[in-house]
Amino acid sequence: MVSFFVCLAILIIGYFTYGKVVENTFSPDDRETPAVRINDGVDYVVMPQWKLFLVQLLNIAGLGPIFGALTGAEWGPVVFLWITFGTIFAGGVHDYFAGMLSERNEGASVSEICGIYLGGAMKNVMRVFAVVLLIMVGTVFAVGPAGLIQLLFTNAGVTNILSSKLFWLILILVYYFIATFISIDKIIGKIYPVFGICLIVMAVGVGIGIFTHGYTVPELWSHFYNMHPTGMPIWSFMFITVACGAISGFHATQSPLMARCMKSEKQGHMVFYGAMVSEGVIALIWAAAGCAIYEGKELLEMGGGCPATVYDICSKTMGSFGLVLAMLGVIACPITSGDTAFRSARLTLADWFKLDQKSYANRLKLCIPVLGIGAFLGIGNALGKIDYNVIWRYFSWTNQTLAMIVLWAASMFLFKKKKNYWITAVPATFMSAVSATYFFMAPECLGAFLNKKAADGSVIYNTTLAYPVGIIFAAVLLGIFIYTTRKQSSKAKAA
Repeated sequence: MVSFFVCLAILIIGYFTYGKVVENTFSPDDRETPAVRINDGVDYVVMPQWKLFLVQLLNIAGLGPIFGALTGAEWGPVVFLWITFGTIFAGGVHDYFAGMLSERNEGASVSEICGIYLGGAMKNVMRVFAVVLLIMVGTVFAVGPAGLIQLLFTNAGVTNILSSKLFWLILILVYYFIATFISIDKIIGKIYPVFGICLIVMAVGVGIGIFTHGYTVPELWSHFYNMHPTGMPIWSFMFITVACGAISGFHATQSPLMARCMKSEKQGHMVFYGAMVSEGVIALIWAAAGCAIYEGKELLEMGGGCPATVYDICSKTMGSFGLVLAMLGVIACPITSGDTAFRSARLTLADWFKLDQKSYANRLKLCIPVLGIGAFLGIGNALGKIDYNVIWRYFSWTNQTLAMIVLWAASMFLFKKKKNYWITAVPATFMSAVSATYFFMAPECLGAFLNKKAADGSVIYNTTLAYPVGIIFAAVLLGIFIYTTRKQSSKAKAA
């Protein structure tokens, strides 16, 4: 249990120390923000800091710090290290710069930000990349809560339409359409803070329940090895699986929503870095619950991070009353990320095609196709035609690849401002290696062709190829960055 509390303390201290370093490096000032200057009553609306924080937490949380952390617990307590240090040195940095760069550029979407600092070609790549990611996120965060609600009614013995996953999925998608279409302060600004409080109380309840019910969280020093039942490599599978609880590119698509609602740049530390640290704490608690309550094989057999596991943990740690509160938080959490995912997709497309979102007609032009694709994927899963786990794995890889790109964009911003760009370039290099390695090993990527099967049916991962390729890819990107910065510095001196 000691290692859990040490990691928890490091996360909290990191917010006040390294988070301040990140803020000072960016140097927020008293300039007029887009929320004040533009204020269109739809997407640019001033909100108080406490509300910004809770909405941002819900936007970025989703199922990631719960499902991802529980699946990450299959590797054992070593996952605590990734959640802790990933949050402080990568995730918090990523989220802060994603939000503040958007704020400095009229609340621009992540694709436009990458275009500003990495060039027009990257802008076009990111436009497509971001929209695809957001639709997958919205779909994942519709299917997940629909499954949780179905499980609740099924376990209660209900056998009518209320125990139908398809029914709840359609209901959630209808809500998503409404929330994507209307002004951000009509639903999101009013009810999200309430759900944010539920999410925090739920995490605290699970955390307390672990200890009051006699469970023991295994220590890092006695379990510092790969505990995955199938021997799945820690590098880089764990770093992709536990995304939202450490670093997530999806957050870069959500941060512009709050960047358009900030009254002051100085709110960024709490809103962006603070929300990420809070998500890291939530992920740490759920990972600890997974490690304490189950053996790795048992957790794997339950499906890792899935509705059944969440339901079981809530029941064991908090009983009937806590179960209702916890399930409300777990259901509300992904729903409140799903609708903002589709909203971000609308805004990304609006920035792309220069469509004024004050117009109802323009919003409908984007809402209908975006939600239509999400509905196709979600209903396909509900009918058993599309595997949820496959959607989640593709989401996880694209998620971390997007984080990599955003960190490189932030590095170029810091270089141009003559600031310490290593605070973003180092995690950018790290995530480049993670993404490339995973792409060569994952069964849904090149691993389908490069991995082999052992005689007992287990997978032999092509680590001898994937590991060096990942390192080389990261080194090449770092080399390109250094070459570009030196070239631009030489041109500046010559001029």
